[in-house]
Amino acid sequence: MYKTPILALVIIPLLAFALGCYYFFFTDAVHTTDIVLLIVGAVATEFGVTFGYHRLVVHKSFEPHPALKAVVLALGSMSFQGPVINWASVHTKHHAHSDQEGDPHSPTISGFLFAHFEWLIEMHDDDLEEIKAKWGARYSKDPMIAWFSKTFLLWSAIGMLVPAAIGLAAYGWEGAWMGFLFGGLIRVFFTSHVTWSVNSVCHYIGRRMFTTTDRSRNNFLIGFLALGEGWHNNHHAFPASAFHGLKWYQFDFTGMWIRIFEKLGLVKKVVRIPETLMEKRKVESAAKVQIVVQELAMTEES
Repeated sequence: MYKTPILALVIIPLLAFALGCYYFFFTDAVHTTDIVLLIVGAVATEFGVTFGYHRLVVHKSFEPHPALKAVVLALGSMSFQGPVINWASVHTKHHAHSDQEGDPHSPTISGFLFAHFEWLIEMHDDDLEEIKAKWGARYSKDPMIAWFSKTFLLWSAIGMLVPAAIGLAAYGWEGAWMGFLFGGLIRVFFTSHVTWSVNSVCHYIGRRMFTTTDRSRNNFLIGFLALGEGWHNNHHAFPASAFHGLKWYQFDFTGMWIRIFEKLGLVKKVVRIPETLMEKRKVESAAKVQIVVQELAMTEES
């Protein structure tokens, strides 16, 4: 999604994960603090992507208080998934051509691995600039979004240095290294693959509640790991919805916080999909099932 060497995006976090596994299983160097830094950092930065980059910037599913907007855009920038304008522009094009020619990362056209991360490697700078020119103009007009895009590298560095500083304060220089490793590089490894799984796994594995023109699916595991983004078929059926989990059993961590912020007065103009509209999107599938049932009944009678 942005100009960065493949080493920084894929290989280095992978090697860091392998090293972290070695430390965890074969040494006593890993402290509880390191695991906490990993989990808290992963949830916080992934939330910046789901709440900030995705539902706020791209889909305008709600209107946040400016201070909250700044916090989530900072967290999203720390995720190492690229400047917000780049991310939003590519995602906008994805919705415009989902699982069709022109989709930047459709697994049904180019395969699972391509949708997962190869598209990032193969996308040239010229391709990205073309996408931004066509799909990103409205994002560039927002001063705060534009500023966070320009300062992306600063926030990415902060996201790496904060866990290192906490580790330094707790355990000295060895703690600084472990904090950087677990709260920085390994955190990026997990959050990157979770986000990429929405593009890949959620177009292959799962169930569909609604009729859409693509092959988006709801996947419980990705729904949990990606803080609600894994209810992907729901999202493609109703992109503007602030909530991706549309049933009580579809846990949506991001949606839960949107409700909390709404009650606190930090979020307003929350987009909700009426039940009647959701039922209409189910009609086609229900009608097809009814036709099959009728055909089976006729076959048995004959």
